Parts: sequence; C-alpha cells; structure tokens
Amino acid sequence: MKTAVSLPDDLFRAAERHARRTRKSRSQLYAEALSEYLARHAPDEVTEAMNQVMDQLEEPTDPFVTAAARRILERSEW
Repeated sequence: MKTAVSLPDDLFRAAERHARRTRKSRSQLYAEALSEYLARHAPDEVTEAMNQVMDQLEEPTDPFVTAAARRILERSEW
C-alpha cells in the first residue's frame, strides 16, 4: 500500500540519516517504526492474542502456579 505523509523537515532528515546508516529503505524504516509504535500503544491486542493462545492450551492450570505467577507479576514493574 502506498501512502503519503507529511513530516517536519528535521524528522525527515533524521529518518533519512538513520535509513542510510542502517542500510534500509525509507519504506522499510517507516513500516518498522509504525509497527513498533502500534505494538507499544495497543497492549490490549497483545493481551488478547496471548489469551487466545492460552485458551488453546489443553493443559490444566495449577491453582498454586497461577497464584504464584500473579504475585510475581503484581510485584514486577512494567
């Protein structure tokens, strides 16, 4: 899909420098940047995908393991 976007001149120049330095096309750089941005700003989609995977697992859950994991996650800084 082709699209046109407007960028501030300094952002465009910085992106161009980075694309040259990493030997990526401008399209590849912008696609990767947008993909990363969406992944960081759509945590509900990540959680939903992980929940779908967990629903497909046929292993019974151990209440002790579930409680221990929950305690660890609650103490973790995200």
